[in-house]
Amino acid sequence: MPPPLPGPLAPLAPLLGQYGYWAVGAIIFLEDFGVPAPGETILLAAGVYAGAGRLNIVAVAGIAFAAAVIGDNVGYVIGRTGGRAFVERWGKYLLLTPTRFEAAEAFFQRHGGKIVTVARFVEGLRQANGIIAGTTGMAWHRFLAFNALGAVLWVGLWSTLAYVAGSHITTVYDEIVRYQRYVLIGAGILVAALVVRHLVRRGRVNRTGEGP
Repeated sequence: MPPPLPGPLAPLAPLLGQYGYWAVGAIIFLEDFGVPAPGETILLAAGVYAGAGRLNIVAVAGIAFAAAVIGDNVGYVIGRTGGRAFVERWGKYLLLTPTRFEAAEAFFQRHGGKIVTVARFVEGLRQANGIIAGTTGMAWHRFLAFNALGAVLWVGLWSTLAYVAGSHITTVYDEIVRYQRYVLIGAGILVAALVVRHLVRRGRVNRTGEGP
């Protein structure tokens, strides 16, 4: 019998018990190009199962990593092929004018690596990460490298913690998420400061380029 999964992980028990590694790969893959799916939750559940000897932790981590990277690359292709057209057609209704989009594109190209890596740990950004990178024109090889780094850190953290913590994982997870908010707030302030600096520099360049 598989071990009982605690708290919010419990609804995944039938899926994970029946499909095992396939469930881990499929759900993480779907989540990573925008489909609402509990990717992080099933990674935690699989780690608990691995800690109880029902799955192999190396296989769980390897499958989760591959699914995360491939899923984000599907999102990248979606953003690369259709994202810009979407922004040009509908962006004005979201207050995303062509000028603002160009500024966002330049900023992402300059700082995109940091965003791609950190976004893996942020709900909402994790699902849209590849689409944003593709839409803003980030070079694919850069995206792939930083995305893989983020996937390694994300999979390594949650699978290892779940493997070690077992049935106590939800308590550990809640504590980490609580402190993670403060880290993300600090990161948000830093990103905002970088955006402001970029816009100020852009304004100076534009004024310098203007004729008398």
